Amino acid sequence: MKYINKSLSIDKIKVQDIAKKFGTPIYCYSYKQLKENISNFKKNFKSFSPLICFAIKSNTNVNLIREIRKFGLGADVVSMGELMIALKAGIDPKKIVFSGVGKTSREISYAVDKKILLINAESKSEINEIERIAKSKKKVVNIGIRLNPNTDAKTLNQISTGKKENKFGVDEKTFFDLVNYCKLSKNIDLKCLSVHIGSQILNHKPYEKMLRVVDKIIKKSNHRFKFIDLGGGMGISYEKNNKKLNYQKYNIAIKKFLKNYDSKIIFEPGRSIVGNIGSLVSKVIYIKKNDKKDFIILDAAMNDLMRPALYGANHKTLPVIKTNQTSKKVYEFVGPICESTDKFTTLKKFQKLKEKDLVVMCDVGAYGMSLSSNYNVRPKLAEILIKGSKINVIKKRQKLEDLI
Repeated sequence: MKYINKSLSIDKIKVQDIAKKFGTPIYCYSYKQLKENISNFKKNFKSFSPLICFAIKSNTNVNLIREIRKFGLGADVVSMGELMIALKAGIDPKKIVFSGVGKTSREISYAVDKKILLINAESKSEINEIERIAKSKKKVVNIGIRLNPNTDAKTLNQISTGKKENKFGVDEKTFFDLVNYCKLSKNIDLKCLSVHIGSQILNHKPYEKMLRVVDKIIKKSNHRFKFIDLGGGMGISYEKNNKKLNYQKYNIAIKKFLKNYDSKIIFEPGRSIVGNIGSLVSKVIYIKKNDKKDFIILDAAMNDLMRPALYGANHKTLPVIKTNQTSKKVYEFVGPICESTDKFTTLKKFQKLKEKDLVVMCDVGAYGMSLSSNYNVRPKLAEILIKGSKINVIKKRQKLEDLI
């Protein structure tokens, strides 16, 4: 995304033209950036050729997932619905991993029927249920056990998953008990040790600590794991002062770890694949003047982009047309929903805006549309993919008539 003659463009397509043709608010995705992200991810870890399973929860657009599948990626799913989307997008079942703490009997049964690569179990009760279903179908099911490594990813509490107080995975003692239990089962084949310590991780050191814990556990377990699922969580730079995760240092740590094991590494990236490919284009409806600040009321709202309200996340905001005028007032960018949390960001020295101007919120490709809702009976937005000179509508704007 860059300015050409003071007009913001996404892959050389003017945002102004997009808004005029498709309306606002609207999600726009860059195919060029998607390709670059996947290529970069593969290049950084090519020394051990991991199985890359895209985390469907980060973006559930089936047409976008089809594009991701063409690069050879598999899928990490956390519900039957996500599994159905992955299969509809053409992803090979043998490249699909089913994660999550609360899989229902119906979801497990569906996954077994589809012959996916792994079901990563997170409790004794879940393993018992997988075993019961497998026995009833006279099948042997490949599973992983998710370990809670009690590793702090140094990220937001809301997206931390690897500490002992988090609901995910099992502790060391339970892990060993479950390994021994699986060895005696005729319907379960324990293939994988799985870990995932959090999201939006920008430092390689928590990963290094995680690998040390995993190494110790494997040696103690005396079990050969065909797969080591290291999860995802790789962060992106949402703000200028964010440092980038050093993939090379993480790569070195994994290579060192693999010297002791003949296992295939699985990754489950989501945000690092699609986070920075997405932009949310919105129009200023009203400017509500106040003594200390001006409220910039947009046609996009928290139901369209939940991250700021849910996590206090901040997305870089840009004017679509550049001018040389700067506002003397503080701008608070808000939506029209009847909640005080319907607020995107507060900025000083932003370009002076007027009603009907367009703005863009950046880096919304992950957990933007997938977290959206119909709150306040608002239709879900259209999504477009910019691929070269072509604009493909990959999801139509929802109509109020269909919603009601």
